[in-house]
Amino acid sequence: MMKIILSFMVFMVSLNAAEIYATFSIQAKKSANLAFYSSGIVDKVFVDVSSKVKKGDKLVELQNDDLRASLRMAKAKLKNAEVSLKFAKKDYDRQLLIKDLIDEAKFDKYLFTYESANVALSSAKANLAYQQSLLDRTLIKAPFDGIIFEKTVEVGDVVSGMMLRTVFKIQSQRDRKLILEFDQKYWKKVKVGNSVKYTVNGDKKVYTGKISKVYPYANSENRKIKAEVKVKNFIVGLFGDGYILVPDDK
Repeated sequence: MMKIILSFMVFMVSLNAAEIYATFSIQAKKSANLAFYSSGIVDKVFVDVSSKVKKGDKLVELQNDDLRASLRMAKAKLKNAEVSLKFAKKDYDRQLLIKDLIDEAKFDKYLFTYESANVALSSAKANLAYQQSLLDRTLIKAPFDGIIFEKTVEVGDVVSGMMLRTVFKIQSQRDRKLILEFDQKYWKKVKVGNSVKYTVNGDKKVYTGKISKVYPYANSENRKIKAEVKVKNFIVGLFGDGYILVPDDK
């Protein structure tokens, strides 16, 4: 009974709507080509093709023992700078209380030591941030939740800063989008929210969706305009066709 009612509703909508033919390809909602921007030798590969990853997961790492040692030294220098500033401030605060009772040149020495400690601390923080950034360049992490669909790196590979290359390709795991193309003469009719009925090549089922985005330009070469429909679970790269339902002018 429910199927009959739904079919009747679709039939009624079709009576009051014009159909605009469109073709489409299926793309991932998110995708990215990941590459190092530092040179080195690949030390660890944490994932493979079809690996499902979470945002921030480690994917691949270059040899970086020297940078880790430099980072530890930078942290130690920062700790020393913090201690030096702590005692310099104590000395300065004590002298500040008796400033009018001591020689001005002597007070200036404590002030100079305190200010120098402040500068040293700022320098230590900057150095730590710099060393951390160098280490971060040896590691690629997942930029979003997704699935690895291409891998071109193995342990022992050399990565050169003169010839950086994509080592992983990642795409959203389930979220997809149909990239529709329709004739530009319908630019006034097709709007966000229009219903779309479509089929994917190799699948006889008729699917439905709604336009979530209309691109604000027409391709001058093929005279087509693009639009998007949010979908899930289709294989990226598939294509198909269907119809955009718009209000009938009649």
